[in-house]
Amino acid sequence: MWRLEATGNRNMDHHFKPQTYHTTIGTRKPVLRVADGDRIVTTTVDARGSDHTGRKVAERPNPQTGPFFIEGANPGDTLVVCLERIRPNRSHGFTATTIAANVLEPGHGEVTADADRIDWTIDLESHAATLDLSDPKLAPLTVPLRPMLGCFGVAPPGGQAISCDTSGRYGGNMDYRGFVAGVTVYLPVFVEGALLYLGDGHAWQGDGEILGTGIEVSMDVEVTVRVIQGKTIGWPRGENDDEIFAIGNARPLDQAVQHATTAMLRWLQSEYGLEERAAHLLLGTFVEYDVGNVFDPAYTMVCKLPKRVLPAMIG
Repeated sequence: MWRLEATGNRNMDHHFKPQTYHTTIGTRKPVLRVADGDRIVTTTVDARGSDHTGRKVAERPNPQTGPFFIEGANPGDTLVVCLERIRPNRSHGFTATTIAANVLEPGHGEVTADADRIDWTIDLESHAATLDLSDPKLAPLTVPLRPMLGCFGVAPPGGQAISCDTSGRYGGNMDYRGFVAGVTVYLPVFVEGALLYLGDGHAWQGDGEILGTGIEVSMDVEVTVRVIQGKTIGWPRGENDDEIFAIGNARPLDQAVQHATTAMLRWLQSEYGLEERAAHLLLGTFVEYDVGNVFDPAYTMVCKLPKRVLPAMIG
């Protein structure tokens, strides 16, 4: 990826225990100041505001831990968030039980997707979650844990405070199941310090979050933050060991596709030095799309390319 030029060399670990949470992502007094290269070790509550003990400590939707002020981050920079550890910190989670009406044909899904819930038992030793079967009509179901963050981001521009129900250029409630430990995320910076928020942990989730939930649970989270000064991006980006990806958040779905695809095209031209036709050909030949959230006010689409097909980066 880009060459990272650190603005500080402290590389400290900050262990932060949240006392308050926020259901909007916006510009407000930070809970902690950290330097470029520092690690944040903290916790998040579940989507309905319950902590590791199951006690309700925050209001919904998707209460966030933070914001964290990253020194040296200014508007026009890029914040790098390395997701190092995302781990459930309790033995139970929940999901809703009804698919969202907007992903079904008319006449189905009249009940809202959050009208009912069912519990899951989370076993960290076997690394699996099992459905708690109180209803004899439901079949046994066990899934492997794949912990992720559903909602996180930086303060948007213009003094906005945006509900954690939705998403935009700043990140937010993207519910992309690819946001797991080991992934590096790149976020555009709009305000001094970036003001990073973290929350909405899922032990498991299918594409689209079509129930309006994953397996919702509180989490232990560790992230390392970096700043790329003077590097401006339009939309969230990311990479794992095998792929790079660009994210678009909008509604209708085709607009989210347009944002993600255009962001990837610009990335190929600006960072990999491809002229326009070559970038079109590479993208058209190898592109893969993942569906993030298709339940909330803004949908999320993810445009991916395998690293094996990418040319050497320029610069």
